[in-house]
Formats: sequence, structure tokens, C-alpha cells
Amino acid sequence: MSLSSNGKYFNRELSWLAFNYRVLQEASDTSLPLYERIKFLAIYSSNLNEFFRVRVASVQSLLEVEKRSRKSLDFVPEEVLASIHKEVHVQQEEFGRLFREAILPELEANKIHLLMTPPTRPEHIEFITHLFQEEVRAFLHPELLRKDKIVHFLRDGALYLAVKMRGKSREEKLLGPGHGKIVKKRTRYALLQVPTHYFPRFTELPSIDGHHYYMFLDDVVRFNLARIFPGYNIICCHSIKVNRNADLMIEDEYSGDLVEKIRESLKKRRIGNPARFLYDRAMPESMLRYLMDTFELSRRELMAGGTYHNFLDFFSFPNPLAPKLERSPTPPLPHPELDGYSFMIAAIRDRNRALHFPYQTYDYVIRFLNQAAIDPEVESISVTQYRVASNSAVVTALIRAAQNGKKVTVFVEIKARFDEALNLRSAAEMEQAGARVMYSIPGLKVHAKVALVMRREGSRQRGYAYLSTGNFNEKTARIYADHGFFTADEAIISELQEIFHFLEDPAHYKPAPFSKLIVAPFNIRERFIGLIEREIQHAKAGKKAEILIKLNNLEDEQMVEKLYEASQAGVQIRMIIRGICILRPELPGLSENIRVIRIIDQYLEHARAFLFHNDGQEELYLGSADWMHRNLSRRIEVVFPVTDPDIKAEILAILHLQLADNVKATRLTSDMDNVPVEKGDHPALRMQTEAYERIKQGKLLAPMPAANDF
Repeated sequence: MSLSSNGKYFNRELSWLAFNYRVLQEASDTSLPLYERIKFLAIYSSNLNEFFRVRVASVQSLLEVEKRSRKSLDFVPEEVLASIHKEVHVQQEEFGRLFREAILPELEANKIHLLMTPPTRPEHIEFITHLFQEEVRAFLHPELLRKDKIVHFLRDGALYLAVKMRGKSREEKLLGPGHGKIVKKRTRYALLQVPTHYFPRFTELPSIDGHHYYMFLDDVVRFNLARIFPGYNIICCHSIKVNRNADLMIEDEYSGDLVEKIRESLKKRRIGNPARFLYDRAMPESMLRYLMDTFELSRRELMAGGTYHNFLDFFSFPNPLAPKLERSPTPPLPHPELDGYSFMIAAIRDRNRALHFPYQTYDYVIRFLNQAAIDPEVESISVTQYRVASNSAVVTALIRAAQNGKKVTVFVEIKARFDEALNLRSAAEMEQAGARVMYSIPGLKVHAKVALVMRREGSRQRGYAYLSTGNFNEKTARIYADHGFFTADEAIISELQEIFHFLEDPAHYKPAPFSKLIVAPFNIRERFIGLIEREIQHAKAGKKAEILIKLNNLEDEQMVEKLYEASQAGVQIRMIIRGICILRPELPGLSENIRVIRIIDQYLEHARAFLFHNDGQEELYLGSADWMHRNLSRRIEVVFPVTDPDIKAEILAILHLQLADNVKATRLTSDMDNVPVEKGDHPALRMQTEAYERIKQGKLLAPMPAANDF
């Protein structure tokens, strides 16, 4: 993979592709249930879609900028695009091989057949013919393509069949194929959208002798093309799809009605410029050239694929043998101490509390908000929302609170990519109930995940807070690995009030010093740089100096440079980074003391954690902030300290288990490869399974296994 020009950093886009390849590798893990492996194919495909819609589209947009204006870039857009296409091609080849040689044969071994050639059994032919005639046909709207006359539009992410055909002679029309004179007719092209917005992608055919049969909806349409175009002989038919630019590009706008801009951008998203035109590699070159001219495409937007696209639909591939071939359910666990309280605020008043998702249930967060909504002593509730669930229990609780006369203030980030429409709808519902809803701040995204409840207790007002590394989303809390933290700490409450004062009136806000919380963009850079610098000074003084950082993404060059400096000073740095990492670990003279792993497993590792040894007085922080320029400079982020000894021990135990994982952890090399962590003499340890079992048995703090010396 290509590196940036000076060799100190991985290119951001190629680093992301290395992460997504690690996702793809899970589909080849035969220790996983078959449908879990199929799910990873779907995740890979879904990730790649978003990558082209956002990141590739962003790089492509740079091609429109004059070269003299690109001097500030540390990469050449043309070279990066070429590297992206080369790497994606390699990965897609591996994807296809896995699907053909591993997934399909195992489905067949379990008597599940995905037919990818025309059916031959009479009962199947009869079934799909009847299905097509009675149901599917009404939702097909074929278009004849007319190059240079009509500009046809391809919907983002939709599946299409491009058909090449030739008109029948008069005799063929009357007598059928093979009759009459051969008359040379003009070649025509047509377009059909596969109606996956009305029908499942996979059509279940009649079972035979205990065998289960399925077809792609695409193939149901292909099989009946002669009925769609009765006046033509079908020459060939190939699938195509387009991914369009979905980056709203409004993060740095500083004026105007942002809500309206978002609404307009949502409309434009459907007609954004093509970022990728995916086509069947078996398509004749003449047909491809015709489509390029018709849809006004350039070569740089083309990407050859297979017969089928949109493998993200495999999220819903039917399993007639369920629950066989699927992973065993791991129901979220209760928190025994919290279950001892009928009133969440009483539990928080007694001491700080922590939850570890998805191992423990999110119900306590919903209970906290629901109880605050009906508590007569609660005066106000303030919440930040980045991504909420559909039919959100959080939104329902806030609506109930507003209806009960509480002062409800909700900051809704409507620039949360791909969730803007849902966020707008939930905001409108809360406003209608009487809540005060504030929308995006120009130039900033609010990415913090905090809630503040203020309650009248006697003659004073007291606050209760929930801070998290994850969103207020009870659905993603079942699959994202995050930490939640309840506290009544007065210093934290006071600083959260300052954050909400800023959100309510950013134009007139006078920054207050944050000493307990680390808050972007106010003090986050200087605080983290100061914490790293302290470890550097300890190392120079001959003391033990260590840093452990867990992130989704590491992209900010200033922070990377500080980590390089710390490594050269002798600080031992261990990092758990799931996604983008531009830092090159283990390079002699630069980063030989930095080790990076990533863990890809059934749950998405989403938490951010920061541990600094501090000469034995360890400091631990959790929060919402990745080390990306946008998170540190153009977002509102909240990182909070964990000082309670018991909670701190729990978080450290989970981090230690991640460092000890030798089943799902891979080491990131200086060449950007994902290398399995060596087991050595250690027994196999899969962190997510081990953490669940330890929490279930109340033994999270039991003696820890030895960490890997990666």
C-alpha cells in the first residue's frame, strides 16, 4: 500500500481500506458460525459503499481544484485514487473467492442453495414465472436508453440491469424465434431498476426433499426479460449500480439557516456526482462505452465487479435452519447493584456507577431518563443527541418529560452523516411536545454524549449526569462496545452546565476553565499534549513511562508527532485502534516503542479510553473523541476522568483483556498489514467472550491473563 510522500504516515484512505480488509478476513474464519461469516461480508460491503460515497468522493472533488491550489496537500489525489482502486480490486477478488469457494459450498452442505444460474426444476420455473407475472412485473419500469438525447438518472445505491438487445424481424414476432428471414436490426439498450425497495433481495423458492432454494431478485427479473421486451431478442444483460457523493460538505459553513441547508442537502444527496460506477466485468466493452456516454461517466469513476452487487443485502439472507448456523445469543446482563435500587437517582447519589455495553443492558439509561421525566422534584433535563434509534425510547422519555412540565433542552446534531433525516424527525416531535430543541452550530459538530438532570432537593438544586463513549441509542448499544458513566460529582455537574450554556448561546458564551473535564475544542489538545509530555519527562528522568490509548481513528498529525516524540524518549505506548491509523508503528528511530492492535469481533469496539501511567499514579479518561483533526478542532467532545477505584479497576480490566486477546486481535505492522497476534505460550483468549463471561459471573476483577507482548 502507498504511503504519504514523507513516509512518516500512512495515507488515511488506504489505512481505512486496511481496516475494512480486516473486516473481510472475519468471513474466512471457519470457527465462526456460517451466518456470522455472511454478516461480515455484508458489513464489508456496506462499509465500502459509504467509503466511496464519502471519502472517495471527497478525493475526487480535489481533482476539480487547480493543481497550484493543492500545494497544502501531503498527497497527490490522482495517485491516491489509483492506489484506492488497485487495493479495492484486490480486496474484491478476495471477496469473490471467499463467497464462491467458502460460503456457497458451506450453504450447500447445509442444504441451502442460492441459485445463480437459470432454474431447471419445473416447480421452480413455474414459481418464479407466476411470481413475476402476478407481483414483480407491476413494479418494473423499463427505459430505452437514448444516448445524447435523454440524460438518464441512476439512483444512489439502487440495483439496475442494463440490457443489450436487437429488434425481432416481423416473422420472428409472428412465428417465434428461429423462423423467418434474418433481418439485421439496430442494437438497442435498455435499463431496469431491480425493485428491491418493494421485494426482498432473496426470493425463496419451493423446498424439495429437505433442500431450501433461493434466488436473487435480480435473477427473477433476468429470467423473465423476454416477457418485458417481447419485441426484442436479448443479447446480454449485466448489473450496474452507482454510488454518489454523499458528503454534505457543510461542516465549515458559518452562516445561514443550517436546518434548511441540511434539508436541501438531503435532496441533493440523491443527485450527487457519481463516486463509483460498479459494473459486471463480463460486460462487453462496447456496451460499457455506451453506458459511459449515456450516463456521462469518466474512466476514473468505473470499477469492475461481479455479476451481483449490493452484498450488504446479505444482512437479511434467510436462514431456514435458524437458530442453527448462527451465533448463540448473549442477552445483555443486569447490573446487580443497580437492580437493588428502585430509583436510579438514589443509586447515583450514593456513588458513581458504570455500565459496560453491550455486555450489560442499556435499560438503566432509559430508566434514568424515564424516572426523571415523572419525578416531581426534577426541574430540568438537558441532553445532546448525535444518533438516535428509530422509535427511540430516549426521545419518548424526553417527550414525556416536556409534557410533564420539565424544562427539557435537547441539542440535536443534524450533521450526523446519514442520520440527518431521522434526527430532524425526532427533533420535530420533541419540539411539538414543548421541549427546547437547538440545532447544529455553524462550523462545529456536537459529538459529545452527555445528559444532565437537575433536581430540587430541599433548599438546593443538585445535578445527576450520564456521560458515555456511545450514542443515546438503545439499538446500537446491543452491538457497540461502549462505557456509560453515572455521576453526581459536583465539579463534573458544574462543568457540564457550562457546556450546555455554550450550546444554548454560543455567540455570547465566555469560556470558563475546564479542570475536571477535557472538552473540545476548548482544552482538549493542550490537555492531551500535556499528559503525553508528562510521560516524556518521566521517561527522561529514568522513571517508568507508559501510555495506553484506545480509539476508533487516529488521524491528527500533531498528536501523532507527539506520540513519535514520546516513543523516541522511551515511553512505552500501546494502542488499540479499530479503524484509521495514520501512525506507522514499530519504525526504528521513530516509533519503535509504539505497538498498535485492532480488534474486530462480533461487537464493534467503539469506546475511547486514555490511560497515562503518571509515575504510578495512573490517570484514566473515557470519552467520545477520536484523535482526528475534526474531533479535536471542529467538534464539541467531552472526555471525563474515571477516579472511582472500583470503576477504574473495571475499565482497566476490560482494557487488559483487550491487550491479552490472541484470537481476534491483529497487530498493525509498519507496512500496514494486519498480522495475527502470536499466542506464544498463552492459552487462547477471545476478549469479548471472556469479558461477557466474567461480567456474568461477577468476576471481572479476577486475576488477569498475561497481556501479549505485541
